[in-house]
Amino acid sequence: MTTLSEPPARQHSPSETRLRVVLMLEIQDGAQQRFMDVYEQLRHEVATVPGHVSDQLCQSINDPRQWLITSEWEDQETFLQWVDSPAHREMVKPMHGCVSDTFRSLRYAILRETSAAGATGSRPPLEVPSDLPRTAPAGQAGPPKADPGPDGVVRHALTFTVEPGSEPEVARILSGYASPRAEVDETTRLHRTSLFMHGNRVVRAVEVIGSLGDALRHVAMQPEVRAVEEAINPYLEEERRLGDPQAARAFFARAALPAVHQAVAGSPASGRLHRHAVLYPVKPGNGPAVADLLAEHDDLATADPTGPVAGSTVFHRDDVVVRLADLRLPPEADPAAALGVAGEREAAVLGRLLDLGPEGDLRTDAGLRAFLAARSMNPVTDRTSQDS
Repeated sequence: MTTLSEPPARQHSPSETRLRVVLMLEIQDGAQQRFMDVYEQLRHEVATVPGHVSDQLCQSINDPRQWLITSEWEDQETFLQWVDSPAHREMVKPMHGCVSDTFRSLRYAILRETSAAGATGSRPPLEVPSDLPRTAPAGQAGPPKADPGPDGVVRHALTFTVEPGSEPEVARILSGYASPRAEVDETTRLHRTSLFMHGNRVVRAVEVIGSLGDALRHVAMQPEVRAVEEAINPYLEEERRLGDPQAARAFFARAALPAVHQAVAGSPASGRLHRHAVLYPVKPGNGPAVADLLAEHDDLATADPTGPVAGSTVFHRDDVVVRLADLRLPPEADPAAALGVAGEREAAVLGRLLDLGPEGDLRTDAGLRAFLAARSMNPVTDRTSQDS
């Protein structure tokens, strides 16, 4: 983020080269905390400026009055247009009461970059692609599309696997970070985040009011989230390099688990709801059929205002199918509802699409309970914004 910079020199010409801006500041005695508070507010606003890539705030280890703000921009033109705009001048006004007159603003074109793990002492920004894929054939990303559900909430999930044996440590890391700020901008905010594990598979489901892409980029910029992502990197089965934009885009394409169906009961739920997730053992090639069958069940189930299912989301990519349901009663009290099984015929069809093992049978109560125990995902975190 760049603040309090002088008007740009007019001789600069647009360039496709990325731009690094370095702002050297001296903060008034006693104003450091106020400066930090202002910066914390402004960095979220600057993140929405077109062309902004990332920013970093540093304090001198020798003189606590000396601060450094660096920011990266897609090119010179987008930065220069913004820094000379009335919006920029209004945005940085709160800084003026904290900063002394001694400061410098420097601009550099980025010519070379080292992004290999361990090559630098600072964490690279976590890149979130703007084109989150819908369900598509393996390796094929579709156009950006994240439609809100009947309640106006946009739902999406990411999934990845970790090294067998690392599950307890991964769960500890993923459950221990502070929640990011819910408000993204005037139109977008985080609504809820639920994280589940089954064996070595991790599923993180997010609910957003507004723009899904803006919300994910907002979350990815938070220091606590970046620290968590870095901490679990050594345990991933498939290596990821989130500091490399191309590698990050490939990771998010592989990890995307889109919401292919959302169902919400027409009347508001009263009392406590039980959030429950199931990972289905899909036979190869049957993922779409399983997702469709679960969607049909949930449309009927949520049509009953007194029924056990208050809402559900079916996430699907290839043969990975996860159903996340909000139930009016504990899952074990109604295994069929918790699993999305309507009756004997539907149970038989679903059973043929899944790998239930030689003795698995969804048509019996014992079979439903055994499947529920085997395929229910373990909740790690479930966080709802305070104003939701």
